Amino acid sequence: MKKTTVAIGAALLALSAQSAFAQSSVTLYGIVDTAVRFQTNADPENNNLVSMLEGPITGSRWGLKGTEDLGGGLAAVFRLENGFNLFNGAMSSANTLFNRMAYVGLKSQYGTVTLGNQNSPFFDEMGDTFDPLTVANYWQDSWMYNGIGSHLRVQNSVKYANSFGGLNVKAIYGFGNQAGSVGSLSTYGFTASYAFGPLQALVGWQQSDIASQILGQNKEGRKQNQVNVGVVYTVVPTVRLLAGWMRTQDNSGTTDVNMQQLSTLTSSDLSTNRIDNFFYIGSTWQATAPLLITAAGYYGRATNAALGNATFGGGHNYSATLLAEYSLSKRTEVYGTVDYTRGTGAYTIDYPGRNNQTGVAVGLRNIF
Repeated sequence: MKKTTVAIGAALLALSAQSAFAQSSVTLYGIVDTAVRFQTNADPENNNLVSMLEGPITGSRWGLKGTEDLGGGLAAVFRLENGFNLFNGAMSSANTLFNRMAYVGLKSQYGTVTLGNQNSPFFDEMGDTFDPLTVANYWQDSWMYNGIGSHLRVQNSVKYANSFGGLNVKAIYGFGNQAGSVGSLSTYGFTASYAFGPLQALVGWQQSDIASQILGQNKEGRKQNQVNVGVVYTVVPTVRLLAGWMRTQDNSGTTDVNMQQLSTLTSSDLSTNRIDNFFYIGSTWQATAPLLITAAGYYGRATNAALGNATFGGGHNYSATLLAEYSLSKRTEVYGTVDYTRGTGAYTIDYPGRNNQTGVAVGLRNIF
């Protein structure tokens, strides 16, 4: 009798565990993507370059994401995501496994709160909706973001997201983890986007306290901040028009350093009040069921930026990109892209050779 009771209890426990497991899910997902690219003026001697590297839009990655129903409309969520280089198998960030995302949180009717290493709200919105090239990978396609690139993801952060009808809001705070100074190395920002019929609009703001040392110079307490607006208009289901503006201000020299393709600056070259205004326009066209064509143009104007000789001034940068993606199936596509970029004034030090570059790439992407 005792054995029967134990057996029944074990069976009930197993059924209970099975029921709980059925209310949970874990998904393995990823992208494997690489391209062969030709680029002009790739070094200080203005040599051309043919290379294999990451795709122009989506870097290779793999991840795990999951949810557990806790009852009463409450769920636990998590995500772990690692970026890697398909062309050589190396992690895209040395000695960091989940460099793209690593967070856990709770989701309810009142919104989602997550904690860990995660995308800034600005990165989410630009990558998902408001940038025609979804914050691309090549310098020639993503230079607008390179100055603030170290703050597109926020470590040690708590993030909130919720939707109210057509209004979507996100906010983040990244702890600096510095003894004696709560604000040191912290980041905080927010975005609000609104969808009304065929129109979507975005506003956002972010400020980061930068690292205490840049090129050996103490920059503790200096700030880098940005404000942005963006719009997307769906003309017909197959055609979208996109446009936006972003302004960044940096008194630490971080932007001067991050904008360069090759590091040539010294500590005496760092600006104490660099301001950049960026504008972009673009369009996506689903020409046929398998063929998507994207065109994008970016313009930047810098003031009080490093010129590379301990002096400072202004400059302009321009780029244009055309991307064609052809789906072979729901998971696999081939693509080709061509881009051109040119800088003047302060932007010329961002180029390794002449102040212009042209790139052509073809690649293959598989999504799982």
